[in-house]
Amino acid sequence: EVQLVESGGGSVQAGGSLRLSCTASGFTFDDSEMGWYRQAPGNECELVSTISTEGTTYTAASVKGRFTISQDNAKNTVYLQMNSLKPEDTGVYYCVALHLSETRGYPIGCGPFGYWGQGTQVTVSS
Repeated sequence: EVQLVESGGGSVQAGGSLRLSCTASGFTFDDSEMGWYRQAPGNECELVSTISTEGTTYTAASVKGRFTISQDNAKNTVYLQMNSLKPEDTGVYYCVALHLSETRGYPIGCGPFGYWGQGTQVTVSS
């Protein structure tokens, strides 16, 4: 059974840092590109960053230079290191397996694509 379990969210002041983790089971990173999306209340889903099966990364312009995606294949875990956080980074952050055969768990306003984790809340105060 595929599972994605996110952790590492929390509340920080502007300028602070957080590291999100997403531990996958039921598949390996050779099977699927992975991504982080976020959604603020009333807002659309926003792609934050992706990492391909070969390790090629993409980072949205809104977070480039501040956020870094990485993965540890031995731990089957994807990370999102978030530095210099801003209040506009506030939202629920979701880990997504983008290319599995099954689509599941996408929140309202996101998808329909991918296999989504349950999300982790990030709150940045000014």
